Amino acid sequence: MENKTDILQGTLDLMVLQALAAMGPLHGYGVARRIEQISGEALKVNQGTVYLCLVRLLQKRWIKAEWGTSENNRKARFYSISKAGQKQLIEETENWQRVSDTIGRLLRLNESR
Repeated sequence: MENKTDILQGTLDLMVLQALAAMGPLHGYGVARRIEQISGEALKVNQGTVYLCLVRLLQKRWIKAEWGTSENNRKARFYSISKAGQKQLIEETENWQRVSDTIGRLLRLNESR
């Protein structure tokens, strides 16, 4: 656990939207596990935080939810990205790229000296 990285505030929405866009409908635990797997287990995803994020994304209508049965035969709520969420994912991805590029330039300042 010590070498796992906490998720930067504000990036969880982007990661959840991307996981749902790439994987299709997932339940909350599935979303958390998928993010951890994609990160090569480098990120730790608090399940409570994921569920709060899912509620927030539902309220913004960026995702939809419906009840279904999980792989272990339990009733679970499955989340999928909405059309509005797909549009937001594009915006969030572009914004993340701008921020990432800017931070990268700042970190390279010492290289030019």
